[in-house]
Amino acid sequence: MSGAGAKNKTVAVWLALLGGTLGLHRFYLRGMGDWIGWLHPLPTALGWWGVERVLTYGQDDKLSWVLIPLLGASIAASCLTAIVFALADRDKWNRWFNPASPTDHASGATQWLTIAGLVFSLLVGTVAFMGTLAFSIQHYFQYQIEEARKISQPDPD
Repeated sequence: MSGAGAKNKTVAVWLALLGGTLGLHRFYLRGMGDWIGWLHPLPTALGWWGVERVLTYGQDDKLSWVLIPLLGASIAASCLTAIVFALADRDKWNRWFNPASPTDHASGATQWLTIAGLVFSLLVGTVAFMGTLAFSIQHYFQYQIEEARKISQPDPD
């Protein structure tokens, strides 16, 4: 194979960044039969359902505390994938995704758009990860405080 149909690293980075939560990068690299790619939308959809629950029922909805971090983790994982793809050198990329092409094939080259995808992945991934961590820890400790108040309250009977 002379490189026809070779998987481009820059395209994969941007697909992981923009559509990684839906598994678009996996479908691009491995085809529509990739069962792991079909699992990607599940935590994303559950996370969005958690956001909808907060908007509908308010911040006291305990199920949303579990669901929303799934969205943040899904976004952070997609950005991490984009970072790994962007940092892979040409030889490694072509060994991974273009095994029939020469290891120095241009599809594995790092371009300016690849670097831009890397920078945006670092930004978005860090915000998603830190936001998810802060949200989860805050709600965990709020729950602990509420439970402690229930224990310390005298029984009205």
